[in-house]
Amino acid sequence: MLGPHDVGHRVVVRRRAGFRAERQVFSDVLGELVDLTETDLTVRTVERLIRVPRGEITHAKRVPDRRRPSATEALERVAAAGWPAPEQAQLGEWLLRAGGGWTARANSALPIGDPGRTLHDAVDAVEAWYRARGLPPKITVAEPVGGRVTAEITRRGWRPAPPTLVQTAALPDVVASTSAADDVRLDTTPPPGWFTAVAGHKGSLPETARGILTGVPVARYAGMYTADGEPVAVGRGVIAGGPWLGISLVSVDPAYRRRGLGRAVVGTLARWAVAAGATYAYLQVEEHNEAAVAMYAGLGFSAHHAYATWTAPAP
Repeated sequence: MLGPHDVGHRVVVRRRAGFRAERQVFSDVLGELVDLTETDLTVRTVERLIRVPRGEITHAKRVPDRRRPSATEALERVAAAGWPAPEQAQLGEWLLRAGGGWTARANSALPIGDPGRTLHDAVDAVEAWYRARGLPPKITVAEPVGGRVTAEITRRGWRPAPPTLVQTAALPDVVASTSAADDVRLDTTPPPGWFTAVAGHKGSLPETARGILTGVPVARYAGMYTADGEPVAVGRGVIAGGPWLGISLVSVDPAYRRRGLGRAVVGTLARWAVAAGATYAYLQVEEHNEAAVAMYAGLGFSAHHAYATWTAPAP
């Protein structure tokens, strides 16, 4: 049992939580022990203070203090800020995101940190939150840090999409690998032609999508256009966290490929970001897209980690 020397430290307390089908059930309270008396314990969880009567406690112990996020977890949070879902909620430190179903990134939970409850209860809460919005429950799990989450949702029958690579590069290397391109235009808001090109790459763009794409204050929308104003190459760059430039939606009209237009778009975004104070870049590319992976490798990008978005089975 815990004692006065444990006050101020992180603890887990198992308590009796009633009966279900005539069987005793239990729940865990995880957080900082802030008070301890002869009759109860008080624990500050991520969400609130919880008083637990001693008579309900079966056992309690100190657990290691919360660790700092790994490099993978930190970059996943930066990437989430760079692709902001219109509806977001916290489940402890987990991030729940909903965007009308447009893209997995904006419609999946990001299980980083402490959800403030047991893993089993956290996944239950994720399922309930998404089903209440008419969306299939999804969780985006970065490897290798998401092992416990992967094990839990695999046990429940969730299925993963093909993996996506998160690649990174030092911006000076990207700049050195490209030439300045005067014919790449950078806009602070997307012109209509830019949206047209993105729609051709990603499919239809509902209003929710436009909100996601323009939801980062520090952003540039790169484009190369014909004399008639038709887009032939586009890309998006955002600075949403620390020294990172996030690059996304780089696409080239099929009739204009193999002319270095994609490299020109990325190089122009890199030069803008360096001038804005960024030092590194990240992007996400599907593992099976060998042409894109090869192009980015030629610009100095290499794999940082991979993630997969898992979907729950239908109820």
